[in-house]
Amino acid sequence: MNLARMSLARRLVVGAAVWSLVMLALTAVILSVINRQQTLELLHGELNATLDTLTRAASESDSDVLIAPMLAPSDQRFRTPLSGRYWLAAALDENGNILSDESSNSVWDWVVPWEDFAIEEAVAGNGEPQYSNTIGPDNEPVHLATKAIILPGRDNPVVLITGADRRPTDRITRQFAYTLVIALALLAVGLIIALVIQVRLGLAPLARVQRDVADIRVGEKHRLDDDYPSELLPLTAELNKLLEHNKNVVDRARTHVGNLAHALKTPIAVLMNEAKGEDSFSDLVRRQTGAMRDNVQHYLKRAQAAARAEVLGARTPVEPVIEDLTRLMQRLFNEKGITVAPGQVQPLIFRGERQDIEEMLGNLLENACKFARSKVRVIAESGEGENLVIHIDDDGPGLSPDERTEAMKRGVRLDETAPGTGLGLSIVKDLAELYTGGFELSDSPLGGLRATLILPSV
Repeated sequence: MNLARMSLARRLVVGAAVWSLVMLALTAVILSVINRQQTLELLHGELNATLDTLTRAASESDSDVLIAPMLAPSDQRFRTPLSGRYWLAAALDENGNILSDESSNSVWDWVVPWEDFAIEEAVAGNGEPQYSNTIGPDNEPVHLATKAIILPGRDNPVVLITGADRRPTDRITRQFAYTLVIALALLAVGLIIALVIQVRLGLAPLARVQRDVADIRVGEKHRLDDDYPSELLPLTAELNKLLEHNKNVVDRARTHVGNLAHALKTPIAVLMNEAKGEDSFSDLVRRQTGAMRDNVQHYLKRAQAAARAEVLGARTPVEPVIEDLTRLMQRLFNEKGITVAPGQVQPLIFRGERQDIEEMLGNLLENACKFARSKVRVIAESGEGENLVIHIDDDGPGLSPDERTEAMKRGVRLDETAPGTGLGLSIVKDLAELYTGGFELSDSPLGGLRATLILPSV
């Protein structure tokens, strides 16, 4: 994934979602640990209470028993075999070996694993309970609390042990963890949905700026509004300044082109008038001056078109232009017996100035009428993407593929008997390319030549 090209919305959502998931996972771990610790502390509290009861019972016992039966823990579970609650008491000798022991009825026939009871730690613990784990008489996990006490009349300590089945405690801990995970997962889903909504709402003004800029490009607006959020106002203000600067540059270019045209017209006209003689020098001057005039005309038109092509927001309906030009050509070539008529013309909008599309279509229609035998047809339709396509067909002799290539070159005239300078198709091609479009020549369904214009549309 290219992070540099990742959308702002995805960056914000992914970043916030990852951070939220990490924090929620960390929260789940911390709460689970805290719950497990608290549950274990509750179990320790119950075990310590049993140890306190055993300590009182041991203190009141006579020398024949370790735990006074009347003072032993009264919880019914200690009297039920394999109930999951157990107590034991053991008298130690001076070497720490067990001399005698007693236990609750719940111990039943358990082969007591004294080595798991942390007896040495309890003896060294100065009366503080020591905790450990073992496997109980019913093969269940048992949590143990062990404490050593010194009874009156005894030189060696007595070890008191109580244990509880860990499965209920572990089950409560697991249930809490499962519930916590489900709750936090739902919270994560809700947070991600809220993040998506928040990001979409937060970035909505940017989408509006995009739409408004697109409206400016197609001519529906001339500048951006001033009612954006304060964070976007500097951006929109700079865009408006850029639009204004672009307009001023185009206006200056048009003015300079016009001034240049006027400045060149008079000297060229003077040269043409002065070269009216019949000698070879006058003929050379006329031909060179004519070439100069044609070049000036070509590049002035190209410069004017380039300036107009840079104007944002220009838009021209195609159908009225075609109707006006076909009507004009019909009048001009009516005596030649040429029928000029629009064919199927869709209601399209050219993204450019009317003057330019008139220049292109006028040149193509004039060429078609010059070489047609009886019929010229214009078709306008939608093209691929944001383009429109205009076909000008005639029933004339047409052109071979090599002749079509030559016809595109500036100043080339394939038929020297026809009037013109040979600049028409070159100008059309240049104009179309200035609008990021295209111009093609091909065989016409009418039998002659088809000229195809591809231009940007709205």
